[in-house]
Amino acid sequence: MSLENLSSQEIGERLRIAREDADTTQAEAAARIDVARTTLVAIEKGQRRIRPDELQRLARLYDTSVNALMRRESVYVDLVPRFRRLGTSTDEAADAAVRLLADLVRAEVELENILGIKRTRNYPPERPIMPGDVRAQAENDATELRHWLGLGQAPVRDLISLLELDLGVRVYVRRVDPRISGLFAYDEDVGACMLLNAIHPRERRAQSGGHELGHLVSTRRKAEVLHTDEEENSREERYANAFGRAFLTPTRTVMQRFHEFTAGASHLTRRHVILLAHAFGVSREAMVRRLEELALTKPGTWDWFVANGGITDAQARQVLGDLTPLDMGKRDADRPTTLRLNLLAAEAWRQDLLSEGQLARMLLLDRLGLREILDDVEIEGGKADGMPKLPE
Repeated sequence: MSLENLSSQEIGERLRIAREDADTTQAEAAARIDVARTTLVAIEKGQRRIRPDELQRLARLYDTSVNALMRRESVYVDLVPRFRRLGTSTDEAADAAVRLLADLVRAEVELENILGIKRTRNYPPERPIMPGDVRAQAENDATELRHWLGLGQAPVRDLISLLELDLGVRVYVRRVDPRISGLFAYDEDVGACMLLNAIHPRERRAQSGGHELGHLVSTRRKAEVLHTDEEENSREERYANAFGRAFLTPTRTVMQRFHEFTAGASHLTRRHVILLAHAFGVSREAMVRRLEELALTKPGTWDWFVANGGITDAQARQVLGDLTPLDMGKRDADRPTTLRLNLLAAEAWRQDLLSEGQLARMLLLDRLGLREILDDVEIEGGKADGMPKLPE
């Protein structure tokens, strides 16, 4: 690709982000191309145009290619450096999850650009966290968002679809270290992005998604790695947790369902908890904690259940029977790509916009893995022969 396709500022910004993604210092990069560090700084600021031989050496150092760096549709967003600046993602597991999210976002956005697809965003207005009772504010903001989305007080049965289709958030469900519940990042170019842990049960992922939605509403420009059982050590975390609870289990509806399910009962039973948790798509623990918060049961109720054998999955299956929800999010969670990425990649290949080699490098796959994806999409496409065509 010709260097003239991009301005010096664009090239410099791409090189800076690629260097930070590769966790390489300016001194190391400058040494690779035999220039002073100040010269590299000038290159990254767009004040000095890089030469082709320097670009090739930096691409090798950053473990990428000149083609990937310079292609007009390529997307370079600094998701990895944003997480790294948190100071909380220094362990290998969190770093691997951050890189996975960045790779998925980058590939998806680049394919959208190549195909001329513009993703619709419908983000709610930002609500900065104000002084005072942060939980009360979160409850009010969650109620306002529900009305803004037309949900009223109804339970949210599929939060992932709501995030993707109603709000336009990029959501990926993939297996990462079990200590990580989710990741959130926001960038003006690519929008809001979330990675939720497929290892966790469907209900737990919904709670993580509700928490991250709270960050989208209140502190969207701050990236986050949400660790399992993370303590509420800041107002931002207390807000996000309270927002997630209020959004997924709205007060009025919880109270109404609670009184319906427990009518005539003298004690809160495991069956009550199982039915309530199923009605709102949250974990049994989250449901009981919400009941405690709303003073519908005594503080320490969940601890009592835990001390007396807990509420098991077997008991839930016995109560729910055929109503036990299937976890579709785990179906392809082991793949390095998503269903949408597969469809975009196959369409770019079908239109001869990218070669198999280019797609394999973009999706971080070998040729065999890419061929399996293309073959799967071709087989599905073959079934559509004779069906009505979509309008141009």
